[in-house]
Amino acid sequence: MDLDLPIDLVAKCFRRSPSANTLTFTMTVSEITWLSTAEAAQRLGITTRTLYRFIDEGAIPAYRFGRVIRLKLDEVDAFIEQCRIQPGTLEHLYPDGSKDEAEIESAAGRAD
Repeated sequence: MDLDLPIDLVAKCFRRSPSANTLTFTMTVSEITWLSTAEAAQRLGITTRTLYRFIDEGAIPAYRFGRVIRLKLDEVDAFIEQCRIQPGTLEHLYPDGSKDEAEIESAAGRAD
């Protein structure tokens, strides 16, 4: 069986034994944590219908195993981070977003 592996990965996996003239091959495979669509939707705080739409639009990766759809936990967490709102991008959602600091301070002074 031939495997095309990056040379840096191969170099990390081989270790020379200090006591002998041998090479030891070690490779750790991280365990994938799979989520069902219900678990992923619950983690995201959305309905499964919305999750299916995100999957269909390509916003979040998913995998089909027969009739079962699964998502990787780390990819769901990465999606959450991608959805983080940047400060200053929601001014259009509240009516007083155009007020400058002077107006806010004068309003606060009148309230006292």
